[in-house]
Amino acid sequence: MKVIDSLYINGQWQKAHGNDTVLVTNPATEQTCVSIPKGDKVDVNAAVSAARHALPGWSATTAQHRAELMLAVACEMENRYQDLIDAHMETMGCPRHLAGDLHVDAAIEGMRYYASQAHIMDQVEERGEVLILKEAVGVCAFINPWNYPLHQLIGKVAPALAAGCTIIAKPAEQTPLQDLIMAEIFHKVGLPAGVFNLVFGSGREIGPLMSNHPQVDMVSFTGSTAAGIQVATAAAPTVKRVCQELGGKSALIITEDADLAAAIRYGVEDVMTNSGQTCNALTRMYLPASRYQEAVSLAQDIVQEQKVGDPQNETVTMGPLASKRQQETVLQFIRQGVDEGARLIAGGADMPTGLEKGAYVRPSIFADVTQEMSIAREEIFGPVLCMLAYDNIEQAIEMANDSVYGLSSGVYAKDKVSALKIARRLQAGQCYIQGSYFNMNAPFGGYKQSGNGREWGKEALHEYVETKAIICG
Repeated sequence: MKVIDSLYINGQWQKAHGNDTVLVTNPATEQTCVSIPKGDKVDVNAAVSAARHALPGWSATTAQHRAELMLAVACEMENRYQDLIDAHMETMGCPRHLAGDLHVDAAIEGMRYYASQAHIMDQVEERGEVLILKEAVGVCAFINPWNYPLHQLIGKVAPALAAGCTIIAKPAEQTPLQDLIMAEIFHKVGLPAGVFNLVFGSGREIGPLMSNHPQVDMVSFTGSTAAGIQVATAAAPTVKRVCQELGGKSALIITEDADLAAAIRYGVEDVMTNSGQTCNALTRMYLPASRYQEAVSLAQDIVQEQKVGDPQNETVTMGPLASKRQQETVLQFIRQGVDEGARLIAGGADMPTGLEKGAYVRPSIFADVTQEMSIAREEIFGPVLCMLAYDNIEQAIEMANDSVYGLSSGVYAKDKVSALKIARRLQAGQCYIQGSYFNMNAPFGGYKQSGNGREWGKEALHEYVETKAIICG
């Protein structure tokens, strides 16, 4: 078992104020794999104080200097590539041979991407006798999730560094190792003391302290909608900026003239990626009634290609869920779907064949799902796909938009032109058409109860910027 006994505050490894610890469980083996210190209010105050003290100097550095440090960080991330993979396998259960592609590669690319965007901060726009300047928003508190822990950390940290902000980060208690590695990297490349601070601890205890802190200027949170509401409530009295990437129940519309085999494969594999623990997964698949049974048969065949098991096995496509708690949540939804009358055509609530322990869930697909069923309306956050039928495209669009969420969406049509016409009408922050995938240039964020603000793309940098107008005459 790894024992982490310090927090990273003001450029130093420091003992936590209290003596409590959090034990992290490997979800594949159910064995304790990491012990982390449990930070408290004293630790949060120390981290905020360090970030506040470092802000004037760091925000005054040139964009070129910040970019050079960020590029050095990206190089060191490559040097620690295997360590970052091991972190995701050990605490998340992600198959080792998939972890680089799913969790590490885009994070390294993201650090380089925002290094290339830092120059925007030095630009001054002239509007007659008005000058428009950009300044760092200030001290930022980041509360990160366990499903894509490094990816989400870098999605916040990289644009914040480029903008000249200082940072207090708290990883999910289930997945602390990648943040530890990043703190070591920041220290090695010479990031100034106080620019990045790392506090471990319980989200329920540390999160409100970070969100409510009067010396924090901005808080960025990724997690459930319910928790996001609590973050916004805690932040409201100090009128700080809040960026939230919250829940999703994203729809994929497949049209009657689409390449059905390609569309179904794309939809099934999208939902099963990362063991179903993807907030923008296209978990509601809308199909024309005329091709519904054909689609169901295709989905049944395709899902059989998934192999659930030991993350060390290179033939495995799905490891366990991140925790036993999440496993039970997903299994309860599967049972509920059966009780509601949906037809389970693959998977189920029993353990996968050959596995006796671990937070595993069988890749599951429900057919004959109706719009009012809980499994069609609530975020399951596991490898569960719902297949629904529609009579015409107008009905499909109406059904897809009939959700409190609006994080992502997808369209698979005859061609790009046809798909774009539908995509423009979907109430979601993103739309993946014709089998497309994550793109660094695409701003990521939701409509409705899926949050506010954007990560990734040039738009993410704007979240960390204050605009100043200087009137010269």
